[in-house]
Amino acid sequence: MNLNKIYADLLRTIGFSENEIQQNWLDLEKAYSKKSRHYHNLTHLQEMIASFEKYRDQLQNPNEILFSIFYHDFVYSASKKDNELKSAEYALSVLGEKSNLNKQLVFDAICATQHHAYNANEDINWLIDFDLKILAKDWEEYKIYFDQIRKEYRIYPDFLYKPGRAKALKHFLEYEFIFQTDQFRSLYEDQARANIEKEISLLTT
Repeated sequence: MNLNKIYADLLRTIGFSENEIQQNWLDLEKAYSKKSRHYHNLTHLQEMIASFEKYRDQLQNPNEILFSIFYHDFVYSASKKDNELKSAEYALSVLGEKSNLNKQLVFDAICATQHHAYNANEDINWLIDFDLKILAKDWEEYKIYFDQIRKEYRIYPDFLYKPGRAKALKHFLEYEFIFQTDQFRSLYEDQARANIEKEISLLTT
């Protein structure tokens, strides 16, 4: 998958010049390629866009959701609580005034990736599910994922990290459903819950 081409095609569609596209891509690539990013990187974007491409026809506003995917983790610091808000604000600054994209939808979609709760907008539910699909990988791949998350939070010692991570995971289990679309629930809900429960048991023993 050529992320650069997908990004360039999208920005061309919404009215950006070639110079703007090139500079914005360099900024995006730099942000997602920082050494501190072991999971929230370009590979994560590729995974999400693979899901997006598969379910694009289900979306009312595919360009807004694709743009949101590219920018949803643009700002990412393990020690901060406002990454999604800052990412959403940055995404709107990139769009500026000239784009015909629904800016409110982009802003709301990126902010929704903080809590991953059900949204009244079905497009946002799809984005949430694309972001959480990693939770339903087979156990060996899931272990790679949570090891990568641990590395991103390496500034915290185990006695702080483990209960914090367990609390965040339990939050998912408290929802009636982890996934917000019928398709993802039927395909991935059971596996995701099993993985989360298994990781919690490792964190609390």
